[in-house]
Amino acid sequence: MANNLSNVQLSNGAYFPLIGFGTWQAQIPPPGVVASAIGVAIDNGCRHFDCAAIYQNEKEIGNALKDIFAQGRIQRQQLFITSKLWNTMHHPSHVPSAIKKSLQDLQLDYVDLYLIHWPFAFANTPDEAKFPTTPDGNLMFTDVDYLDTWKAMEKLVDQGLAKAIGLSNFNSKQIQRVLDNCTIKPAVLQIESHPFLNQHQLISYAQSKGIAVTAFSPLGSKSRPWATKSDPELLKDPVVNKIAQKCNKSAAQILLRFQIQRNVAVVPKSVNESRIKDNLQAANFQLADEDMNQLMNIPTKFRYCDPKTTMTGKPGQDLINPYYPFHEPF
Repeated sequence: MANNLSNVQLSNGAYFPLIGFGTWQAQIPPPGVVASAIGVAIDNGCRHFDCAAIYQNEKEIGNALKDIFAQGRIQRQQLFITSKLWNTMHHPSHVPSAIKKSLQDLQLDYVDLYLIHWPFAFANTPDEAKFPTTPDGNLMFTDVDYLDTWKAMEKLVDQGLAKAIGLSNFNSKQIQRVLDNCTIKPAVLQIESHPFLNQHQLISYAQSKGIAVTAFSPLGSKSRPWATKSDPELLKDPVVNKIAQKCNKSAAQILLRFQIQRNVAVVPKSVNESRIKDNLQAANFQLADEDMNQLMNIPTKFRYCDPKTTMTGKPGQDLINPYYPFHEPF
């Protein structure tokens, strides 16, 4: 996978493809759709797949990968596969079983990267609810410190279950706290990023610490279940589309290239064959400095994925959690 034009090297020496394939779907599609999309992505050069237990499709992805490997279309070691620890599994005693469940579903011996999905923890309840709630409908948090979770994550590397470990949706102070107390430092930080939320300070901070960055929702997140009609549509932004017309590219390609030129990986999601192919072409052109500056300075500011509304439906509830990540400037 070593290709300086399309990869960055992680702190563990592995090569991390800058264009990936996101597997989260707002609505779970019919059986076979995700599997087919993964095949299209692989056949068109994609080598990076971003998965998570909470996406509830790792079994289907595992079946697809098993068939693709058996057909000789690609070998396991040619792929970079990420999964994520869900919030109900933060207690150190639950971390090993969480990754083993993902590995079982994905039909893999290891993942290339395992991330803590969010810095806060939910209660682990007997019914295995992903979003456990009290009788009055409030989320059930637990006070597990993400530093304790991180120590358990480090053991996964020692055991060969994960080649690298990292963080998702952590702010700079939380990352620094991990760095100050870790044996194995985070290899990757995954965050929402796009021109409406360019995350310049956080990305610069992470990269200065030798932590690679992945942008989720690089095209916005129009199809998310909590979207409202008043949300700004990134793909329709006039600055983005003016640059797309100038470069003879799609708006999506411009948004993906914006991140790649910052050495930020992208994991756009699509099950549409033409869009998958279109997204992968973002590696094949360059944006002018003027275009990059315009994209960095788009006046619209918007975060599409904020847990205070997206995870509970009760604005403000998550704000009281001490590990809520978005109080800090970055």
